[in-house]
Amino acid sequence: MRIPNGTKVRHRRDAYEGFIDGLTEIVEGPERNPDGKTQYRVNIGGGIRQLVSEEHLNILLDQEDLVMIGKEKEPYRRLMTIHLRASFENDRFIRRV
Repeated sequence: MRIPNGTKVRHRRDAYEGFIDGLTEIVEGPERNPDGKTQYRVNIGGGIRQLVSEEHLNILLDQEDLVMIGKEKEPYRRLMTIHLRASFENDRFIRRV
């Protein structure tokens, strides 16, 4: 499953946070998403975006353990949490402090 646009994420190694701003197709190079051709665009603020493969991202949860997705309402976030948890290992989800 693709991580939806607007989902808040944290880079697993570099620890910067941002939100998914879409996908970019990569012609050459390593570290692509499972589809073999894209990377996520992560908006980290100030007009800066980083290209990151799925394996380097953690998905941020709120205090109710729901995925944080922009200004989306609780029912949609609850549904996306269920779908994402079915697709990703538990260690990929972290509660935002």
